[in-house]
Amino acid sequence: MSVIFECEYKGRRYAGLDLPADGAFHELYAVREGQLRDALVAGSGPADVAKALRAGGEVLSVAVGDRELRFLPPLLPTSTNNSLINGFMGTHRSKFDRAPEPDEAFAAPNYYIKGFGSWLRMPDEPLVTPADPLWLLEEPEVVLVYVNDDEGIPHYAGYTFGNDLNDIGLHLEKPWAWTPYAKLCETSIAPWLFLEDPPAAVSGRVVIEREGATAWEGAFSCGADSIFQRFGDMTQYLFSYPALRRPGLVNYLFMGADKATYHDGFRIEDGDRMVIDVTSHGVSLPNVVRFGPKAPPAVRFGPQAASVTASALP
Repeated sequence: MSVIFECEYKGRRYAGLDLPADGAFHELYAVREGQLRDALVAGSGPADVAKALRAGGEVLSVAVGDRELRFLPPLLPTSTNNSLINGFMGTHRSKFDRAPEPDEAFAAPNYYIKGFGSWLRMPDEPLVTPADPLWLLEEPEVVLVYVNDDEGIPHYAGYTFGNDLNDIGLHLEKPWAWTPYAKLCETSIAPWLFLEDPPAAVSGRVVIEREGATAWEGAFSCGADSIFQRFGDMTQYLFSYPALRRPGLVNYLFMGADKATYHDGFRIEDGDRMVIDVTSHGVSLPNVVRFGPKAPPAVRFGPQAASVTASALP
């Protein structure tokens, strides 16, 4: 499998090849922001991308556990925030009572926009939720990464894996209205971009740890073979909307999740550590859940604030 990643080290941006091994040293190649995006949009294959990196400038050998090494979401545009987290719901065959017909007409699944790419969190970073979620649900998913060129044409770059943590309890109270609120939990993503077609078969396990012990464990699948719809139909339909074809936009498309802790009656609590182990691809995505603070009252400003202040005076 061909894998690339980007990271920051001592204030500079670097790229690497292949999956780093824990505790080992890994070669990093200095890159400018957007260099990998430009190469992939230009149609460079994995071998061309690797050759371009090795022919560049500074090369470092850095320990994977170095405290100054910070991995980045794949192809994240840090200077412009021109990126979007969005995805599909109810896509897995396990949530249907039948198998799709071979030539069945495409019906678009439910869709959501979760936030900017800068909201993505890396492995081992905490995921913050609202202060009082009803019932949290982890969601291990395939994430397809697309980059729009200067003409607004989407280019498929590769895939990675993510955890679309959300409040399924809130969603179920009013599925037709409250789903956008339910999605307002932070999301994690693996930094490794697999430069291949979307995967047919992905398998792994979710482990929820509480106070250092395993509190829940279960298997999952999230590849194309597990999906009721077809990946190509889903992305083609989505990119029929011009708003998602803005030049330079990076789209992180979460392709839906299998049944997990909620469907087994398990409740994720503040401080629990979720570990998504994508065993089929050698990727681990651990994150601790943190309930956020209560929201303070909004600050008013301008003429309204002045009038409110004046009326409050004795």
